[in-house]
Amino acid sequence: MITPQKEIQYERYEFRKWEHFDAETIVETPVSLTVNGKVWLTFMCTPVHLEELAVGFLYNEGVIEGMDEVENAHVCEHGDNVDVWLNRSVEQPASWRRTSGCTGGVTAVDLLAKPNVHFGGSRLEVGPEAIGNLVEMLFESQSLYRETGGVHTSALSDGEKIVVVAEDIGRHNTLDKIAGMCLMRNVLPETRILITTGRISSEMLQKAARMGSPILISRTSPSSLSIEMAERYGITLIGYARRHRFNVYTNARRVGFDLIRARNDESHPE
Repeated sequence: MITPQKEIQYERYEFRKWEHFDAETIVETPVSLTVNGKVWLTFMCTPVHLEELAVGFLYNEGVIEGMDEVENAHVCEHGDNVDVWLNRSVEQPASWRRTSGCTGGVTAVDLLAKPNVHFGGSRLEVGPEAIGNLVEMLFESQSLYRETGGVHTSALSDGEKIVVVAEDIGRHNTLDKIAGMCLMRNVLPETRILITTGRISSEMLQKAARMGSPILISRTSPSSLSIEMAERYGITLIGYARRHRFNVYTNARRVGFDLIRARNDESHPE
């Protein structure tokens, strides 16, 4: 079985001196996805939670709706293939579109089409302090990152605590792993807030919408298309989130912006 870390050695030059180091780095490896005996594609990923990655990917792509459609999902002996058997026949997409980001990714989803999803927690509101707390919880949950660096972390929260966490060299893989964890563990809170260290691109926004998350928080920036999609989907998109600051790009009412603006208007009448 492939491990997520690999021992390495390197030399550092600093202040006119060389120093030798033993360390660990994150593993990136190809893992194929086989559905009903047919190879569909190859993930470039960190080899942990591979069954969850495969199941979550199929869910986020709209191939399956739940675990009742999955007969079996297991990693093959050498760790380079995830074999998924469904209880029905399914057509492999005719073409995959390459997505952005480190290690790349693929999708067959029309990102401009609004997904048919229901935000169970669409009426939820969280205060600015709660956003900062969730970001801190995400940082505290980065166990693999603390050991190796160079890895993205995403988490699903119910608004108060972290429910599941996934780490991978590919940011889009972390959201697929989270979807798979929720399905395979039968854990899906009514309130769903996604927090990630990765940049929010269009495929990240699509996966959040598919998982029914009305709030998506990132440590870094959103793309122009993800902002446009968040407006269309009704998602609150937050970027550059830290403990005491963040930017809200869409649907700011969920984080108390309308209330704060109303109070400011009352305090400063024209």
